[in-house]
Amino acid sequence: MRNIPLAALIGLFFTALYFIVAIFAQWIAPYGMAEIVSNVPWESPSAEHWLGTDNIGRDLLTRMIYGGQVTIFIATAATILSFVTGSVLGFFAAVMGGWVDQAMSRFVDLVMSIPSLILALVILSVTPVTVGVLVVIMGLLDSTRVYRLARAVAVDVNVMEYVEAAKLRGEGQGWIIFREILPNALSPLVAEMGMRFIFMVLFISTLSFLGLGVQPPLADWGGIVKENKDGIVYGIGAALYPAVAIATLAISVNLVADWVLNRTTSLKGGRG
Repeated sequence: MRNIPLAALIGLFFTALYFIVAIFAQWIAPYGMAEIVSNVPWESPSAEHWLGTDNIGRDLLTRMIYGGQVTIFIATAATILSFVTGSVLGFFAAVMGGWVDQAMSRFVDLVMSIPSLILALVILSVTPVTVGVLVVIMGLLDSTRVYRLARAVAVDVNVMEYVEAAKLRGEGQGWIIFREILPNALSPLVAEMGMRFIFMVLFISTLSFLGLGVQPPLADWGGIVKENKDGIVYGIGAALYPAVAIATLAISVNLVADWVLNRTTSLKGGRG
């Protein structure tokens, strides 16, 4: 612990706090997710309702806890899918080279030329909007960004002497990708993972705010903003709590990612 910078400790604390609350939301939340606990909408914070109530009288703290659980789960699952898909395909394209690399890269360029939010809205408008569908669409769309990074790093690593030696030994493509390239590409990928996770949080929140994200009775932070946005006109701050939560989570994850990046920079030099 003594070797961990203060900024990283703060980031680790808040990141762990958010994930612990998300994991144990059912035991931490004082009320049910959709339970109406007051006849007064946007009730002021009190000893009974620490953050007050929302637009239809549900406990806002409870909604925030369950909203964090849904948001973090979807963002985490989509990030994992994005990195597994993008990294493997990017490494494969770099190792294969030639027309395979060109065909895959041009297809990725085509997908990236369309804004992700617009493409997601088009797809979601004609498909059932479920948690599983959201994870798949978000993960696959974002995997194009990971593909570009993974391919760029793999192209540099692929010409290293230890990779050439592995090829001369007759190692297969799987060995080259997972035993030679992946360990030496971890540093930039880890740093990018933190950024992509936050992007996923913002992505799902934006989709929910526009009505094509998480559907009621489930709650997520973007949906809570949408439900309580009218209260801002009357000086009610219910819609601001999710914004503070997203900002805090974003800063915390980035602090952790920066620390991990500094810890893994020694991998850039390869195995020598």
